[in-house]
Amino acid sequence: MAARNVVAVDLGAESGRVVLGRFDGGQVTLQELHRFPTPPRQHDGHLRWDLGGIWSQVTTGLAAAGAAAGSVDAVGVDAWGVDYGLLGQDGEPLGDPVSYRDPRTAGMVEEAIGRVGRERLYLATGIQIIEINTVFQLMAEARAGSLGRADRLLMIPDLFHHLLSGAAVAEYTVASTTGAYDMAGGRWATDLLEELGVPSHMLPEVVEAGTDLGPVRLDLPGYGPAKVVAPPSHDTASAVVGVPLSDPDAAYISSGTWSLVGVETTEPVINEAAMAANLTNEGGAFGTIRLLRNSTGMWLLQESRRHWAREGREYSYDELVHLATPVPAGGSLVNTDHPDFVAPGDVPARVRAYCARTGQPAPEDEAAVVRCVLDSLALGYRRTVEDLATVTGRPVTAVHIVGGGSRNQLLNQAVADVTGLPVIAGPVEATALGNILVQLIALGDIKDLSQAREVVRAGAGPEIRRVEPSTTDRLAQRYGRYRELVAADRLEVGV
Repeated sequence: MAARNVVAVDLGAESGRVVLGRFDGGQVTLQELHRFPTPPRQHDGHLRWDLGGIWSQVTTGLAAAGAAAGSVDAVGVDAWGVDYGLLGQDGEPLGDPVSYRDPRTAGMVEEAIGRVGRERLYLATGIQIIEINTVFQLMAEARAGSLGRADRLLMIPDLFHHLLSGAAVAEYTVASTTGAYDMAGGRWATDLLEELGVPSHMLPEVVEAGTDLGPVRLDLPGYGPAKVVAPPSHDTASAVVGVPLSDPDAAYISSGTWSLVGVETTEPVINEAAMAANLTNEGGAFGTIRLLRNSTGMWLLQESRRHWAREGREYSYDELVHLATPVPAGGSLVNTDHPDFVAPGDVPARVRAYCARTGQPAPEDEAAVVRCVLDSLALGYRRTVEDLATVTGRPVTAVHIVGGGSRNQLLNQAVADVTGLPVIAGPVEATALGNILVQLIALGDIKDLSQAREVVRAGAGPEIRRVEPSTTDRLAQRYGRYRELVAADRLEVGV
């Protein structure tokens, strides 16, 4: 077959990039052609994403991909979940989308529970109850009276597909993150929305990953034959396609700004046990379900790096890992999902304050803060892995870590040690790879999800590393204390 040229636009909450994938019939090679920051900014009292600025960077990257490829066959966008933009009747955006880190959702979970009850919220959707969910953003927006002009709601990746093709639909995997979609019924949860005071007239048609959304409408060299193909548009759903899973009982961690810790199932698991564990059922590619928990990930290190840079101390991630490695494990721990750590700002000071408040030594220098964060993340992963095994009745046999965090050897070893399971780290570029693989399935070049993962194993083999648990581990002995901290936080603030 002739080589295919497929472009993945991969947007994260810290940075975005445009990646060209070349498929020769056996392997996919990736070439990152443009990377750019995607920080939200304060505007009119809200923390918003700069839609126009990100779109300008995307088109710059697409132009570079067209020049490198000569001829592009397809383009698809993946991005973070829960956030959305609104279109007016003319199809134009009604302002920049608000970030999930904006405080407008404060109190919305409690209000929703007061209206319909926690059980109704969960069982109607199968989605983890977390303040950033789209449904709680919409409640805040309905209260503010700002939905009246909206004709269509589009999730972040769907907004960019609209700009690329004119299509105004929701791709299933990202729609499933909203807390407004009935995962068991396969439709928008309009009855629940009505009970919560949220109008549903602006909700779009939902389409599956791999749907052809039409030709690229940009006047860019190389895109004459190109079509827009919706990949699994939630970045984690694309990342899971890029996990080289061969054992159905293995868990995965998509490690980036957020940590998505889960297993792949064929049906939603929506019951009292899943609700008690606050697990989420999100859509995957080709009939799969991602049963997982959304947890804070590298956000704490990202914000710490930014704080230290503002103080004149610049560190790469590798330098931070090097600093933290000699620090004894388990000295101080935090619940990384505590609300104290959600907003941007001086995260190191918040880590110290949390430790002091809970009777632990406050980590004073950069090395101790990094060690505290990484140890706490690993212990949180163990808690989720145990909950997944309990809810599914399937003991987890291994943990795959993909994404940027898979390069963090200190974290990889900590996860292996605290879970007692082998960790398979890599590929780093699982999200872009999964995006591209689904486009190739849509184009008819790859048969199905199973063959796609064979392509991952064939191409990423040298990059994938296996990490075994160590025989003596002090961090695992601190697991009981970590669970005490989480339980106390739940009583205090409901996290």
